[in-house]
Amino acid sequence: MKKQKLVVVGNGMAGIRAVEELLKLAPDLYDITVFGAEPHGNYNRILLSPVLAGEMTINDIILNPLGWYADNGIRLHVGKTVTKIDRTARKVIASDGTEEEYDRLLLATGSMPFILPIPGRDLPGVISYRDIKDTDEMIATAATHKHAVVIGGGLLGLEAANGLKLRGMDVTVVHLMPWLMERQLDKSAADMLKTSLEARGLKFLLEKQTEALIRGESGRVCALRFKDGLEIPADLVVMAAGIRPNTALAESARLYCNRGIVVNDTMQTYDPRIYAVGECVAHRGIAYGLVAPLFEQAKVCANHLANFGIARYSGSVLSTKLKVTGIDLFSAGNFMGGEGTDEIVLNDPSGGVYKKLVLKNDTLVGAVLYGDTADGAWYFQLVKDAQNIHEIRDHLMFGQNHVGDVGHAGKTLAATLPDDAQVCGCNGVCKGDIVKAIKSQGLFTLDEVRKHTKASSSCGSCTGLVEQILASTVGGAYTPADTRDKPMCGCTDHSHGVVRQTIRERHLITIPEAMRYMEWKTPNGCPSCRPALNYYLISTWPGEAKDDPQSRFINERAHANIQKDGTYSVVPRMWGGLTTPSELRAIADVADKYKVPTVKMTGGARVDLLGIKKEDLPKVWADLGAAGMVSGHAYGKSIRTVKTCVGAEHCRFGTQRSMAMGVKLEKMLFGMWSPHKVKLAVSGCPRNCAEAGIKDIGVIGVDAGYELYVAGNGGIKTEVAEFLCKVKSDEEVMEYSGAFLQLYREEGYYLERTCHYVARVGLDHVKKIVVEDATKRKELYERLLFALQDYEDPWQAAVAKPAVRREYEVIRIKEVAAEVVS
Repeated sequence: MKKQKLVVVGNGMAGIRAVEELLKLAPDLYDITVFGAEPHGNYNRILLSPVLAGEMTINDIILNPLGWYADNGIRLHVGKTVTKIDRTARKVIASDGTEEEYDRLLLATGSMPFILPIPGRDLPGVISYRDIKDTDEMIATAATHKHAVVIGGGLLGLEAANGLKLRGMDVTVVHLMPWLMERQLDKSAADMLKTSLEARGLKFLLEKQTEALIRGESGRVCALRFKDGLEIPADLVVMAAGIRPNTALAESARLYCNRGIVVNDTMQTYDPRIYAVGECVAHRGIAYGLVAPLFEQAKVCANHLANFGIARYSGSVLSTKLKVTGIDLFSAGNFMGGEGTDEIVLNDPSGGVYKKLVLKNDTLVGAVLYGDTADGAWYFQLVKDAQNIHEIRDHLMFGQNHVGDVGHAGKTLAATLPDDAQVCGCNGVCKGDIVKAIKSQGLFTLDEVRKHTKASSSCGSCTGLVEQILASTVGGAYTPADTRDKPMCGCTDHSHGVVRQTIRERHLITIPEAMRYMEWKTPNGCPSCRPALNYYLISTWPGEAKDDPQSRFINERAHANIQKDGTYSVVPRMWGGLTTPSELRAIADVADKYKVPTVKMTGGARVDLLGIKKEDLPKVWADLGAAGMVSGHAYGKSIRTVKTCVGAEHCRFGTQRSMAMGVKLEKMLFGMWSPHKVKLAVSGCPRNCAEAGIKDIGVIGVDAGYELYVAGNGGIKTEVAEFLCKVKSDEEVMEYSGAFLQLYREEGYYLERTCHYVARVGLDHVKKIVVEDATKRKELYERLLFALQDYEDPWQAAVAKPAVRREYEVIRIKEVAAEVVS
């Protein structure tokens, strides 16, 4: 049977995705010819910004190399622009005279950058930002010139500005609107984004209208003038002020166009032999410029080209993610809200976190996330599916892991996603594609899934979701990436183990020094790697490495736990759960003075003051410090509590003085920073009223001394502590416990609990060092005491001398105010 002829005009992401989908459905139906105006194979245009930033290369973003076309029998014309469609003769003609006949024609001509109609727009040094050629010119210019101006504060403009800044240029972003990315962000999120980018050295001029570009003596652009008369230097001007559907070819063929090539729900134009997909298309009056809708269109188009005739495209709900390393930003749906909608907002400027969820009639209709985007995919799916969220409304702000067992919405995201849900936006891979590849190819690892589907192989933001799908599909056969080899984050190829080892072997003591030596991909790191680096430095070189407060999480910076309404929780320490009337009186006075709405006993036998305003934190801690109380570190990756029963001091069953032992341990460990939170418990007898069996270290009194248990966890998944050894005296409890914790501090990965650390290295490894080798045990214990010897609670130190108390309050208030601004 003679094959039909399919001609594709456009070698971009949408057109070639349609071809890929068609080859899956009907691989032998067509002889396929593709025209591409660029001299390249198909590449991932949305990853041009990481190429500009120096994080990737052109080869990294090629989707289909030239060999792929030959392997699939596709005739490819590169560097040829189609200039005419002869609908009567059913053929296309390129600018060099090349002609190809068609039975079906697919137009995927994309879009054209909008160039401001101002004097000087044709000068050398004035470019758009759309393709590899533009990117190469920007990289070359950055090597020889200093001043860059990006016109447009949207998604593309900010990515271009960040890349040019990383290339060493002085960059100013000019934007006509009152805030950045006004189509994707509300003003609060945009203000935080602007603050973060300014911290990277970018400059912004908002609500500015460009009047002209000025020619320099060399003949290229040298400056930019605004309508208010202000001029700024510009060796390079990047126009990123929007795009327009490229409809010139379609219009010349008298196809109906209206803000794009008009198509129906099957992606047909008004000529039934001609289809169109991508940025050139207007569907139901909307032209889409993001990749996810274009891939949806491509799938529908392929279905009809294959003569299946059952798919329909009804439009898309959009989501946005900024591709600037170290900045987490996500928006989806109707995030601006309006009449008939409710909003749930968490706004923590100093912590760099902003979340806004827009609800209507018990459904989530939009979301904006800044700083913490881990649940973006989950929120996006709730928006797309219009799921009823009434039962989880009170927990919605805290993400998928906090909604509990509430039916469909409480399952893992991998379980709730339909097969056609897009998982990887960079490469347009749906859940069904991943599941099919896993089952048909027998895949068991993330790397195998990446190789066969391309999911998670680009920006990496979907990696967690891909791993969820892999685990849910193959069950117990899933082989997770080895944490010893898995990179810390996207900023580096090094694992936690390699980073720790390098810091120790090369005696690195600062974050910039560590990043330079280990060739970090980004200049400032990200919220994942900076806290880890900071911990590894101060735990490896105590006394030499300086703690960097700005590389800590917001709770540790604020010295309190942020709550869902933006207020804070303060928990003063009560050694071993013991307190005094004067301490209780001080807590009551603080609760009255600062109108604390909730006072609660914690599970660790301490008092929690909930609902304190951030601006009151310095004064609250000063008042508590005046009474001799110090922080309970309820917010920290540190020693939290040592829970005790009343023990032999009071209990008729007690065999050991558990309260005294608990106080000794807690005071010894005060100020100990660790990979994750650490909790201890001391029970005075085997009845174990202090629940020592589910603590990081559990101490249980027996007739002959104490039994020590390690690596317990009472969290989401309860882990029973494992028996370590028996000891005879209080001094041995402290030495063995201290040695174990120091070993954990030196070998544990950041955010790894003791139960996971012991599971990784093995209890035998721990026993060999802590129990069997007395020399190593004592060395570990001494290193712990050395690291903690100079620790002083900052609030206690400030109020030790009444004369400096007021001065300290003023200084700390200014610091907190500065954090809010930054």
